[in-house]
Amino acid sequence: MANLDPIDAIAYIVLLVVSFIYLIRLTFVSSGKSAYDSLRADQTSTTNDKVHGFAESVRSSGKNFVVVYGSQTGTAEGFANALSKEGSQRFGLKTAVVDLSEVDVSFLRNLPEDIFVIFVMATYGEGEPTDNAIAFHQSVIELAESAFHDKPLQAFRYACFGLGNRAYEQFNATMRGMDKALQNLGAKRVGEAGEGDDGGSIEDDFMTWKESMWTDVSLALSLHETEMVYQPLFIVEELASSNNTSLLVEGKITAQSTNLIPIVESRELFNSRHRSCLHMEFDIDGTGMTYETGDHLAIWPVNSRLESDRFVSVFGLKNKLDICINITAIDPTTSRVPFPCPTTYEALVCSYMEICAPVSRQLILSLAPFAPDDDSRAAAIAVGNSRQAFNTRFTNNYYNIAQALQSLTPLPWDNVPFSLLLESIPKLQPRYYSISSSSLVQPKQLSVTCVVESVITSDGAAVFKGLNTNYLLWLTSKIRPASINGIDLLEYPITKIRNNTDGNGTGPIYVPAYVRHSKFRLPKTTKRPIIMVGPGTGVAPFRAFIQERDAQAKAGLPVGRTILFYGCRTPDEDFLYRHEWMEMTAHLGDNFTLVTAFSREGKEKTYVQHRLLENADIIGDLIVNEKANIYVCGDATHMAREVGSTFAQIIAAKRRVRLEEGKYALKAMKSRGAYQEDIW
Repeated sequence: MANLDPIDAIAYIVLLVVSFIYLIRLTFVSSGKSAYDSLRADQTSTTNDKVHGFAESVRSSGKNFVVVYGSQTGTAEGFANALSKEGSQRFGLKTAVVDLSEVDVSFLRNLPEDIFVIFVMATYGEGEPTDNAIAFHQSVIELAESAFHDKPLQAFRYACFGLGNRAYEQFNATMRGMDKALQNLGAKRVGEAGEGDDGGSIEDDFMTWKESMWTDVSLALSLHETEMVYQPLFIVEELASSNNTSLLVEGKITAQSTNLIPIVESRELFNSRHRSCLHMEFDIDGTGMTYETGDHLAIWPVNSRLESDRFVSVFGLKNKLDICINITAIDPTTSRVPFPCPTTYEALVCSYMEICAPVSRQLILSLAPFAPDDDSRAAAIAVGNSRQAFNTRFTNNYYNIAQALQSLTPLPWDNVPFSLLLESIPKLQPRYYSISSSSLVQPKQLSVTCVVESVITSDGAAVFKGLNTNYLLWLTSKIRPASINGIDLLEYPITKIRNNTDGNGTGPIYVPAYVRHSKFRLPKTTKRPIIMVGPGTGVAPFRAFIQERDAQAKAGLPVGRTILFYGCRTPDEDFLYRHEWMEMTAHLGDNFTLVTAFSREGKEKTYVQHRLLENADIIGDLIVNEKANIYVCGDATHMAREVGSTFAQIIAAKRRVRLEEGKYALKAMKSRGAYQEDIW
């Protein structure tokens, strides 16, 4: 370079820059080759028979409208089914519903160009796609990054609705990312992208969006609205009577690596006659199940006897419970039978239908034509069409579908087709709990910590009880009757297979469950400091973290500073694992510090974020100078937001910069996994 004149030097530099950019582009193209090739793959390829088979079935059956969904709890799936049904009955469309776990990115290329697609996708955790949408979402994003100026989806038209929670920083990140990627690939979105907030009224968000969406899609596709008449998606065939009401519980065992695991211990953690928090231990030895510290346990619940009886009474099913039925889909590309068959009405109501879920306006309106008389029909339509009336009468009282219909009329709604209930009521979903034990300490046994939910309505007229936690409390009463203190128990059906595998009724009680793996992990370097914030049952994974660090210290490994900020109401009522923290302090010495916040002990309420500020010097030094990892677990609505703001404030003060720079530093920590949240 020293011998080149200025012009040659400039030319040489330009050449180097261009070459560098070309190499980077080539690298990105190579990294995206898999997704891109998948999109370009020949439709006759046999590498993905499932994808091509679905596309071919859509083509051959004349479908022109497809709704795909990414769902974690079943809400997005329910919305997808509702859109499919409405498209068919309102506009005469030939619709199909697709689970995103069953297709890959070549699905977009293999569909005929005249087919319109709606994406209904939930965001799970901190901006992550749901389990069934991970592969598809990632491949579309990678394809958009690698395609550059190529627009392979120019003929593709779609609409989209995302489900999220504004309490999370990455609100609706999955749908937003998918929408942007599709447009970068040349696809055209029709109408506005809908965004539902689970922290508000997600159903109202959905209903508002879909009316606007149908208007836009009608114009784009030249649709003509017809009179809506109920058309069943399923054929329900009654076969014979049966005493085997446990049939569906066995079906769950094959789903999502579910196993029947025995409860080996259940004890009460609160010292209260009106509130309950359970510590439950499960034996997984010999099941093939494994877990890592920080994972979740998914437990399948059952509906209470009270609500099951109410449901069958309202819909006139009391005398049909033991009848064996078979369910088939009229059109498998439009809908799929969500339950193993054959089964019984009782098994479906008790074990597979989410009959205790909050009632929706959409469901009330769909049942209105089958009301037992004109007055109840008019009442159902009036309350279903009014957001305010619906919230006042049903939402504020936590009514499920049977309670809502009972409040409209004492008459039974026995004209409602059972197929309509199967189509409209969500499938019963597992409930997730942070595992509160260390896999290093207890590889063959895991524990969970759960507060038994019970909410009294504002007027004191009704009590809403959490489905699974009250089920677990009832199971505890069977294992340790003396541990239940003055709390009203609901009764639950318990089948032989749940009670004892040999059916003699004397063995342990089993629950269907599986492990859901998490990204909530301790740092790989044991000597890295960690700061944990976990009020209430948010402390569950941190019990596991501290157990693990204690075991590592006993094994002679260097363990970094470990600080836990824990909050509850009072030290005498709900101080979880109080004696264990004392033991950990004795074991770990100065390496473990517990900082408590008791919200109802003094005149003013004190929360964990207040304790963080009181210890700002220590916390700031650990974060800025010693690169500590931060972990937050618990309520997403208020606690996590306040705690995050407090950490940003502490970082800004330590670095002597503006608060905005502290917030930016916190985002950077999140992006590299140094700030992790397990919030709900």
